[in-house]
Amino acid sequence: MNIPDDPFFALLSSSLQARGTETLQRSLYAALREAIMQGQLQAQSWLPGSRAIAERLQVSRNTVNAALEQLAMEGYLRRDRRGSRVAALPQPECHEAPIPEPVKLPSRLQRLPQVMPRDTPPLLFTPGTPAINYFPLPLWRRLLDRVLREEGSSLLGYGDAAGEWPLRVAIARHLALSRGIDCDARQIVITEGALEGVNLCTQLLSEPGQTAWVEEPGYFGAKSAFLAAGLALETVPVDEEGMQIAVNLPPPTLIFTSPSHQYPIGSVLSATRRLALLDYARQHGTWIVEDDYDSEFRFSGEPIPAMRGMVDNAPVVYLGTFSKTLFPSLRIGFMVLPSMLVEAAQPAIRALLRGGHRAEQRALACFIEEGHYARHLAAMRRLYRKRQAQLHDALEQELTVPHQLMAGEGGLHMTVAIDGIDDVALVRQARLHQMAPSALSSFYLNRQQARTGLVLGYGNTSASQFTTAIRTLQRLIVPLRRGQG
Repeated sequence: MNIPDDPFFALLSSSLQARGTETLQRSLYAALREAIMQGQLQAQSWLPGSRAIAERLQVSRNTVNAALEQLAMEGYLRRDRRGSRVAALPQPECHEAPIPEPVKLPSRLQRLPQVMPRDTPPLLFTPGTPAINYFPLPLWRRLLDRVLREEGSSLLGYGDAAGEWPLRVAIARHLALSRGIDCDARQIVITEGALEGVNLCTQLLSEPGQTAWVEEPGYFGAKSAFLAAGLALETVPVDEEGMQIAVNLPPPTLIFTSPSHQYPIGSVLSATRRLALLDYARQHGTWIVEDDYDSEFRFSGEPIPAMRGMVDNAPVVYLGTFSKTLFPSLRIGFMVLPSMLVEAAQPAIRALLRGGHRAEQRALACFIEEGHYARHLAAMRRLYRKRQAQLHDALEQELTVPHQLMAGEGGLHMTVAIDGIDDVALVRQARLHQMAPSALSSFYLNRQQARTGLVLGYGNTSASQFTTAIRTLQRLIVPLRRGQG
């Protein structure tokens, strides 16, 4: 040993006395490891025997041996019949460590849209957040308890990569009744929300360097997924009839669209454009990714049929989620694969997904099959219809700056276009007043051509708060208008 016994034991004794809530074994281990790392115990030096250490420190010999065994297992000591010897470790060069350079992410990730943090509980006007306080939590708890009581530990394994069979069957029946989609449960893959569905579509149907069309403005989750996968993006304008067909652009590999309730503008893709888009995709070997966003919450007229069900063998992957209809932390969504893609995709799905959330999936299957889901949707549709009308009235009465309302006939949000403002700065200021609307400009990839304004989510905001909140926004907007009168 390269230091005398007294300093060695003094070192260990002081560590044990200052150990706080640590166990004796952990404190002894840490003191020896630090002494080895700092060179106080040099390579090849011998430690006293475990009996001697235990006696001098007045601790159990088992405690000492456990600490020495842990150090030996991690490679700091070599132990044999002769005792414990310090291992030879690489010695760092003795010069001042350089200041680390800032980490740079890959260039494709530097273009990702900037997303505001999620707040718990959510702030007023947070887009995409439902009225979670209306969710029938006692009923959900009973369904979970029943599933766990009946299935028990059999639900603790991974399960089918494509999701629980009862839930896939329940979703297929629901889609046939509500969305006009005739599909087999084998075509359904359970995902962790719509965004994982977009990621999976990207992995299954495209190669890095290929092109995807996205709506402009549009869902930043899809843009992020495509950019992260190395796809080139072409932005396609959206108007009152939804996504246009960009005949002036080369045919893409993927087209992402939200035809039932465009996010964030709120327009519905017209039947003429739907059929034209389907025909275009067939002619050019393109896949359409249909995000059926907010289709459940249409407030007037009959439900808009999904593109997926308009023609036979459509080259459409349909995406849905329960995050908006039930609650976001459920993290259950789904995708419906075209029948011609099912067999080819199975090996990749098994490699990319692992299943999970099995009890929740089984409980959700019961929730749908027993009619609770349809009743909850009907109740939420009535609530959101009322809130949208009340928010519209509050904006008309309290927002005096020139603006344009874009809401569509349903959904959980209303977009207010306000030209000539710094909407990003406005959103930052609104957060100081416990409000979290989104900046309309953040939904554009081309910020130079972006409209400005606010996307106001009313799903999580009581109508009793609308008037005061809009008055606050009005007060914040006025000084941010760029030289406007």
